[in-house]
Amino acid sequence: MILLQTISTDNQVVADTLTNLDSASSNIGLLDLMIKGGYMMIPLYLLFILAVFIFVERVITIRKAAKTPKGLVDQVKMMVQGGDIQRAKMVCHGENTPVANMIAKGLDRIGSPLKNIEVAIENVGKIEIYKLEKNLGLLATVSGAAPMIGFLGTVAGMIRAFIGVAQEEGMVSPKLLSTGIYEAMITTATGLVVGIVAYLGYNYLVGQVSKLIHSMEYTTVEFIDLLQEK
Repeated sequence: MILLQTISTDNQVVADTLTNLDSASSNIGLLDLMIKGGYMMIPLYLLFILAVFIFVERVITIRKAAKTPKGLVDQVKMMVQGGDIQRAKMVCHGENTPVANMIAKGLDRIGSPLKNIEVAIENVGKIEIYKLEKNLGLLATVSGAAPMIGFLGTVAGMIRAFIGVAQEEGMVSPKLLSTGIYEAMITTATGLVVGIVAYLGYNYLVGQVSKLIHSMEYTTVEFIDLLQEK
């Protein structure tokens, strides 16, 4: 009889604890979760801000670089064929885009061997590509580092949780253990979110840069063909 009463009492304690956990978890908001993640959340917040900043800055830069007038090559072609090289240079310098800068460098080298003109244009193209790809490597690093930092925070949180359990005397409350575990898991979830955002942003930017590089190469071929015709 006493044994049954003891089991009944223990079951009631567990049930009350689970009820309290359910009510407590329902009252926990997103901000509370972010705060309870611990000090390892700080670098994750910083990485998220860095990733968003790089993405926005690169999108603006790439869109500006892609705003080359469609008729630029035809316009330059007419001027070159008419012998108005200086005016063609002014038009290119006025655009200040990668494609225009490459054509302007080619115009500066008119009169030199065609091979030298191609090399000069390629060198300018490499510089422009470097400018377009600026900080993309850092964004890729964020996409890989954020989940790892999140896992590190989880491991540290689990260690703290089990140390707390080990220091408890008598019956260990399930609330103590579960609270420590879910707080530790917050860093993993946050790290994965930051990593996914950075990874998607990186791949989007790489795709946009690739499109622009293809446009630069196509325009370069057109310009070289123009010089050969001339």
